[in-house]
Amino acid sequence: MSVVLTPEQEQIRENVLKLCQQFGDDYWLERDTDGKFPEEFCQAIVKEGYMGIAMPEKYGGSGLGIADAAVMAQAITESGAGNAGFAALIIGIFGLNPVVVFGSDEQKNKWLPPIIKREDVACFAVTEPNTGLDTTRLKTRAVWDGDKYVVNGRKIWTSTAQRANKMLLIARTKSEEETKRPIDGLSLFYTDLDRDYVDIRAIDKMGRKCVDSNEMFIDDLPVPKEHLIGEEGKGFRYLLHGLNAERILISASMVGLGRAALNKAATYAREREVFGRPIGQNQSIQHPLAESWAELEAANLMAFRAAQMYDNGEECGLQANAAKYLAAEATFKSCTNAVMTHGGMGYAKEFHVERYLRESLIHRLAPISPQLILSYLAENALGLPKSY
Repeated sequence: MSVVLTPEQEQIRENVLKLCQQFGDDYWLERDTDGKFPEEFCQAIVKEGYMGIAMPEKYGGSGLGIADAAVMAQAITESGAGNAGFAALIIGIFGLNPVVVFGSDEQKNKWLPPIIKREDVACFAVTEPNTGLDTTRLKTRAVWDGDKYVVNGRKIWTSTAQRANKMLLIARTKSEEETKRPIDGLSLFYTDLDRDYVDIRAIDKMGRKCVDSNEMFIDDLPVPKEHLIGEEGKGFRYLLHGLNAERILISASMVGLGRAALNKAATYAREREVFGRPIGQNQSIQHPLAESWAELEAANLMAFRAAQMYDNGEECGLQANAAKYLAAEATFKSCTNAVMTHGGMGYAKEFHVERYLRESLIHRLAPISPQLILSYLAENALGLPKSY
């Protein structure tokens, strides 16, 4: 590997890859076909103590860093579990970071252990259908009625909501007209996903069938005061604190997915013979795969550099966003090359690379588009005028 892992990280990687051998290609092909949530996979991760890898030891976690969590995420995707394996777990691994950093001791003691043990399952209710990436303009309202907050609004692309009993919810506690900046009116809650007040509708989508994505319609959901994280009006700032870590974990996981596709392609190229010779002997096959290897390794270097900076308490916004951009583009190219290397068989589900290609698009699009990342880098790395 181009990134030098510590002995402890090597052990994490080895152990997670070994665990994932129980859930091979056929398992993930079946889940992609039947859409059944990979709960047994999640429980295996919990049993081995990895769900709380980046959570404080005080609450039952391992107390390790983002670099360690990135090693784990990458091993999962590289095993062939792909984005489905990563997405099934991610909010349990790091999604409650705002609670860890900004929650009260009482909230952390109450909320974190059940997530680590998977006694609770949470979802992340942020994106809305009419605001997209313009998160500061969210419209979902949480109005204080003297006794509790009452929430009304819509959320979209909320993963795992079909299984969740909890949600991390951002909502507007003050209208835009009441604040100097839209960001000042947003508050963050961790509360019950009460289906008496929330209608959850699954979105039929392109890939990752076994990990649901949903649209949510929230009508008069009561939220107790004690479910507010930190101070009212600072919710968006709390989310920002964890965005770099999210970018890093996504980057590492994408590199793993790209490697899974590349390994399939290289194996097929060595074994498949046409015109009396292995197709991997042809430079038209070799060169695209070699390019993908180089691009994935470069993205991996950026991802783990960002992880190192994050764990050292250094500002790493540029590196984390660049890593997400590089990993997403390199992985999409690697998965495309894998399908093309397989020729017609790349279109067949039994060879798995078409599934990788579909899943590679998820984090090319989200949670931030490549265009917004490039605009951010242009402004903050090159000093160009803000364009959005």
